[in-house]
Amino acid sequence: MRHQEPLLGTSAWLEGTVFTVSSLACLTIAGGVPPFTLALGIVLYVVMLFSYFMLGRSSSFWWIVITTVIGLSISLLLGLLPDHNPSVLSAILLLSGGGLGAMAIVLQGTATGRVYLLLMFVANLAVTLPFMIGTDVTEALTIFIVSWSVNVMVGIWVNDSVRRARARIAWLGIAHQAERRASELEAQRRQSARLLHDTVLATLTLLAHSGRGVDPEALRIQAAEDAVLLRQLRLGETPVPRASGAYNLRADEVAAVTSSILQLQKRFERRGLIVHWHGDGDITLPPVVRSAFLLSLGECLENVRRHSGVDQADVTISQDAVGVRAMVTDSGIGFDTGDVSSGRLGIAESVVARIRDVGGNARIFSAPGAGTTVVLEVPR
Repeated sequence: MRHQEPLLGTSAWLEGTVFTVSSLACLTIAGGVPPFTLALGIVLYVVMLFSYFMLGRSSSFWWIVITTVIGLSISLLLGLLPDHNPSVLSAILLLSGGGLGAMAIVLQGTATGRVYLLLMFVANLAVTLPFMIGTDVTEALTIFIVSWSVNVMVGIWVNDSVRRARARIAWLGIAHQAERRASELEAQRRQSARLLHDTVLATLTLLAHSGRGVDPEALRIQAAEDAVLLRQLRLGETPVPRASGAYNLRADEVAAVTSSILQLQKRFERRGLIVHWHGDGDITLPPVVRSAFLLSLGECLENVRRHSGVDQADVTISQDAVGVRAMVTDSGIGFDTGDVSSGRLGIAESVVARIRDVGGNARIFSAPGAGTTVVLEVPR
């Protein structure tokens, strides 16, 4: 038989140790105990304390048996003393009622344990009861039974408390998993919305304006790749790469940001937007950060092309040991940032939220008639 709950063994060890030490203290202060009996008793007490110590750390049933045998031996040894003064009787009651009774904490939880507990109770009572003759048997018997009953109740209470605590922890775990799945689904939904906004919706917008200012071949290729993206989404697949058409950003560990920026420049030149790049030096970022950075940068340029009323934009790239910064500036019509609807995916999701998701920051500065400046900052 093994303990169903380690906490029960620890509780039995603590309570059994307290009562056993108290019993030993009563024996040592009792007068008239022969030296040999006292020495043998102390040795048995030490062995019993060790067995209780192991009972609190091991689930082996043998430590229960050893504790029982040692406890009954001590009770028998003390009961055979010719002089039963009050200290000796207190030592016997503390040991038999509380010391051995503490094992009820670990035994009450199983059917086998309860059978053993009943047998141990009868054996303990049979050994102890004859030595109560000549004393107030009723009082001694009451103390004995109450001690065992309390230990049984403690075991039941601890077992039930642990069971309820584990059920609560399991419920919290289920709730946490549900919340995490909901968060993952929300993140996936937002990512899909950004992806569709940056690809399919951008292509549809170009078509709605008859592809004005865009090379027809580039528009045809973009539309074909968007069709592949939609087919992947419809089949429940995860697009690889996670953007379509000219927005493709491959998670290549060795690819630098600079090469992707040059591709952005050529793409927007085909769409009629001249981009002036400032900054030098090669820039490298982790794949996830690089993807978010370049997608947000491309969305900023797309907003310039669509809404600014000008055909030129300036992009300044700078870097330091902490991160990379891009500043996109145009001299167009500008807008009031306070009037931008939170539902505008191009700003709220494809730029601001996308950068924040990778630990960066996006700031937008604009006013009617004063142009627009967007600052993107991402960590290395």
